Amino acid sequence: MSRNEKHPRRSRDHALYVISVAAELAGVHAQTLRIYERKGLVRPARTPGGSRRYSEVDIARLKRIQELTGEGLNLAGVARVLELEDQVARLEDQIAEIQNSARAAVAEARREHRRDLVPLRQTVVRWSSPERR
Repeated sequence: MSRNEKHPRRSRDHALYVISVAAELAGVHAQTLRIYERKGLVRPARTPGGSRRYSEVDIARLKRIQELTGEGLNLAGVARVLELEDQVARLEDQIAEIQNSARAAVAEARREHRRDLVPLRQTVVRWSSPERR
């Protein structure tokens, strides 16, 4: 049995870091993470006992928050930027889906038109006017 079968690779949104580890990975104090949660900037998963668990996605978001506050934004500004970034990501996903659908529709239309085409040799009929006969 391979290592991957014993420990399947978890997705980036699988919450596994406790608050102290998440704080260290993000380069902030654990209390700062609690503040971010109260402000709605991050939503860690909770264990049945109520402990916070942070995922790789949460850690990346925390680092982005630190980057934005380091550039001078207050937490309200950070919240708005994150909201807009999330919206842009959703819209980009929608655009990609629409583009894929359009490509598929064009390919299908081309296939349909190819079936309707008749080879030129079969369609050309030499016409001669009755006066020329």
